[in-house]
Amino acid sequence: MKISVVIVEDDVNYNNALKKIIDFQKDMFCEAQFFNGKEARRELKNLSPDVILMDIQLQDRSGISIIEDLKNSMPNSQFIMCTSFEDDEKIFSSLRAGATGYLIKGESMEKILQSIREINSGGAPMSFSIAKRVLQHFQKKNIELTELNNLTKSETEILELLAQGFLYKEIADKKCISIDTVKKHISNMYRKLQVNNKVEAVNKFNLK
Repeated sequence: MKISVVIVEDDVNYNNALKKIIDFQKDMFCEAQFFNGKEARRELKNLSPDVILMDIQLQDRSGISIIEDLKNSMPNSQFIMCTSFEDDEKIFSSLRAGATGYLIKGESMEKILQSIREINSGGAPMSFSIAKRVLQHFQKKNIELTELNNLTKSETEILELLAQGFLYKEIADKKCISIDTVKKHISNMYRKLQVNNKVEAVNKFNLK
C-alpha cells in the first residue's frame, strides 16, 4: 500500500516541488496540499494521511499549534517538521507537540523521501544538525541532574525553598538555623552545581 502524504507549506513553489517528487515515487502519493494554517487545521481532521510534512512558520499561524490541536485526534498520522528554524525552542516545542521528525528545508529531496519512508516504518528522522542538538541537550541535562543528585539533603531543601521565593532570613527561620549557615549551604550548592547565582541554581533545580 502506498504511503499517503499531506503537505502543509505556504511557499507555493516549494509545496508544489514536494508534491511533484512525492507523486513520482512508486511507494507514495500526495493526498492533499495546504498553503495556509487555517485551511490545514480545518481539513486535516477529515483526512487520515500516513505522513504530514508541516512547516513551522506559516503566514497565518504556527505549524506547532496545528499539531497540538490535531495530534490526539490523528493518532495514526506522523508529523515531520520541514522548516528553516534550527533553534532549540522550535525543535523541542515541535517534539513536545507531537512531531516525530524534524528536517531543515535545505535537505535534498532524496533525504525528505527517505525520511517519509523512515517515519512510516516507525523511525524518527531528523537532519544531522538537529539530531546533534537533541543529543547535546539530553547529555547536558543528564550532567545537570547528576550535579543535583550530589547535593546534600539540607542543600536540596534550601534550593527548593529558594525556588519557592523564600529569602535567606525566611529560610533560616524555617530551618531553625542561622543566616550564616544558610549562606554556607548556598555557597556549597553553587560550587557543586557550577553556577554563580540564585537564578542559575533555580533553573537547574527546575529540571527535576
